[in-house]
Amino acid sequence: MNRRDFLGMMAAAPALGQSSAQPNIIVILADDLGIGDVSCFGAKDIRTPNLDKLAADGVRFANWHANSPVCSPSRASVLTGKYPQHAGIPEILFSRPDFDVPGLRKGETTIATELKKRGYRTAAVGKWHLGSAPASKPRAQGFDEFFGFYSGWTDYYSHRYYTLGGQPLFHDLWRNDEEVWEEPAYQTELLAREAKAFIQKQRSPYFLYLAFGAPHYPMMAPKRYIDRLPATMDRDRRMHAAVVEALDDAIGSVLSAAKGDTIVFFQSDNGGTRELRADHRGREYFGSSNGIYRASKGSLFEGGTRVPAMLRWPGKVPGGQVSETVCMGMDIAPTLLRASTGFDGIDLMQHLMTKTPYPERTVFWEYKDQTCARREQWKLVVDPNEGLGKPTIPGVMLFDVVADPSEKNNLAASQPAIVQRLTEELKAWKARGYKQVAKT
Repeated sequence: MNRRDFLGMMAAAPALGQSSAQPNIIVILADDLGIGDVSCFGAKDIRTPNLDKLAADGVRFANWHANSPVCSPSRASVLTGKYPQHAGIPEILFSRPDFDVPGLRKGETTIATELKKRGYRTAAVGKWHLGSAPASKPRAQGFDEFFGFYSGWTDYYSHRYYTLGGQPLFHDLWRNDEEVWEEPAYQTELLAREAKAFIQKQRSPYFLYLAFGAPHYPMMAPKRYIDRLPATMDRDRRMHAAVVEALDDAIGSVLSAAKGDTIVFFQSDNGGTRELRADHRGREYFGSSNGIYRASKGSLFEGGTRVPAMLRWPGKVPGGQVSETVCMGMDIAPTLLRASTGFDGIDLMQHLMTKTPYPERTVFWEYKDQTCARREQWKLVVDPNEGLGKPTIPGVMLFDVVADPSEKNNLAASQPAIVQRLTEELKAWKARGYKQVAKT
């Protein structure tokens, strides 16, 4: 090949990490990040400039919900486009040293399995928590590469799993199927390093699933992040803010490596944690904020499921949007895959590209004894609680969450027809095996 032919070939080749036909895709999850922890969602005491820019350049979802108020089921919905019960993971999975916990089923359809069929290179980086049995691991679920941990959390420096208030139980950090040792590398920065390395080596379209462990327990941050926050802040809020600001910097560093035609989606896996619990040093933790929304992680009130979320696709999805459409984590798989069948979620891309409203639908939640149905402004909640470890509040509640987003006024007694309709839809959804109720 002569020099002229070589230069012509190089000029015609797609840029690194870019395909002329298929965009790169990055899905980023935070862990236990509340709406009141992100400045573009109203936080006044935490700086998140990279998330703010991501939202400003694309769509900020003001009414995005996790499919579950806890992590494993919520993450299953993001990757499969299904309700957690339909994906086979209705509750939090165990963390065990034998690394043989069943989770996602063999042959499950995930974003990764479908994109691999389209020629994508795929990687999962970070917290998995969707099963550590062979059939449930990332590389059995469509991912070419995996770097991260299987447990619900690990120490940010030693990468060991802790019980609440207890001692480190086992080390949990893996590259593909090989255990690796990286202590004392800070978890958030370590995951960003691996994500950037994956992006930078790609010459074909790629899908990166980047699931940070922050700002989940145990709360740890580099001293430089703690020191730049006012010493007068509440102790736990200050530590939480430091963990979140380190997370935001890590996200910024990853996005700076993403070149070419790239879709980026971000979501927290559930609402922020506000329950009484101990970290590995044996003290209580009350650091996160769900803003004006009631309750916290583990609850089907808004504080448990309404989460910060945003999507950016330059040149395709107009920036500066704020979507009030009720959306769920299960919607991102069909949206990225542009698929209208085979999922409980729906393809939102046309809505995002054209800023047109999406037809109303009824959506549902179930977690342990709590159930919930939402249509338009009406939200029915049955036997809810206020968060993990909190007692059940028996009975049926109905809220107009547009007029009353903090869920203070139970309208069940004054709106019996709406209660009956949503109750019937909820029962029908469960009777049909949790599949989405058709639009009416």
